Amino acid sequence: MMDTISLPGPDDVLAAAARIAGHAHLTPVLRARTLDDAAGCSLHFKAEHLQRAGAFKFRGACNAVWSLDGAAAARGVVTHSSGNHGAALALAAASRGIACHVVAPEGAVATKLAAIAGYGAVLHRCAPTLAAREATCEALRVQTRATLVHPYTHHDVIAGQGTAALELLQAAGPLDVLVVPVGGGGLAAGTALAIAQASPSTRLVLAEPQGADDTSRSLQAGARVDDLVPDTVCDGLRGLLGAPNFAILDAHRSSDGTPVEVITVDDADTVAAMRRMAVHTKQLVEPSSAIALAAVLAHRARFAGQRVGIVLSGGNVDPDRLPWLS
Repeated sequence: MMDTISLPGPDDVLAAAARIAGHAHLTPVLRARTLDDAAGCSLHFKAEHLQRAGAFKFRGACNAVWSLDGAAAARGVVTHSSGNHGAALALAAASRGIACHVVAPEGAVATKLAAIAGYGAVLHRCAPTLAAREATCEALRVQTRATLVHPYTHHDVIAGQGTAALELLQAAGPLDVLVVPVGGGGLAAGTALAIAQASPSTRLVLAEPQGADDTSRSLQAGARVDDLVPDTVCDGLRGLLGAPNFAILDAHRSSDGTPVEVITVDDADTVAAMRRMAVHTKQLVEPSSAIALAAVLAHRARFAGQRVGIVLSGGNVDPDRLPWLS
């Protein structure tokens, strides 16, 4: 169920920024001296956990929904999601007054499912496998004739996700490095496009769970690895890297020729970073978000003395399932 639309480019991120400006929050850039000291560098956190629906995902969903022509919009939208994208698409669809169907796997975070339903989408449950999600979603697409808005391979979703990095680069000034989490690759690919547009000298570093390291393997091999079964506390990073996302990341180079770097992170380090964010910044973010800080803290020498941007991708945490309490 791969999106066949042509790959987005840097100009599409600019177009997305203009399209969603009246809908998405301009989230703040946060600083924390204690974390600067711990990391040995200057950290600039783009607070996408404060975005509408609690995650950067609203950007891509909003861009996709508001890019639809009238006839397509009238038929609604459909997707599969473990939570954040589904909630984001439901909210974006509500902003345009159109129907939204979300296929969610059994075992998804309860607060995320509640948000999807709360924003007005029709929830459809399925087995907790990617194959089940895609099959159920395709059946719904055929039945409803709704437009598929894939969580991370859709042209307009990728472009929309890049607007978070674009805003960070505009607000924080020149950054030596920009670190973002990677799962399916929507945020990672969109960030690569934003860097190409606004700050070609900035290096892109991706943070990936050790138990879901298909992006690292794929970029090393020069071809997508699609047979990995993810095993990580980062529920938002369990999707395998999409084909268009791989193509964008594989081709990306900073102005000095540096390719995309991937740092794999142990779940324990991610949970520790999540807790440090809560203690030192009073911000509660998801493990899938905290992994970017964990990558920097675990590799101080790679970032020493540099200006480092981090996209805090989301904050939809179930308060009854905080990972350091389990």
